[in-house]
Amino acid sequence: MKTGRTWVVYTLIRIGIFAVVLAILLVTQMTPWIAAVIAAVISLCASYIFLRKPREELANGLFEARHGTAKPAPRAAEKPGSDEDLEDTVVEHADDGTKPQP
Repeated sequence: MKTGRTWVVYTLIRIGIFAVVLAILLVTQMTPWIAAVIAAVISLCASYIFLRKPREELANGLFEARHGTAKPAPRAAEKPGSDEDLEDTVVEHADDGTKPQP
């Protein structure tokens, strides 16, 4: 699974766990801010225990992205008539102080 998709799935599951626990605690007439804190702690523990695989996939993807071991995304083919040639010419002539000819 891609890192971006893993990130979204993992985040949605954690938010879902938090929302369910918070709803249960609010139905029991608990003070809202206490219910939110308890729901956060319970969802953290539940995600740590039950969501090991997505968490490890996410961590590996972030490690690869940070340390440059991930495969770079393929670049789209350059369209004819793009500005890249002109930009290269401007950059080359910027050092010697001459004005490029269009």
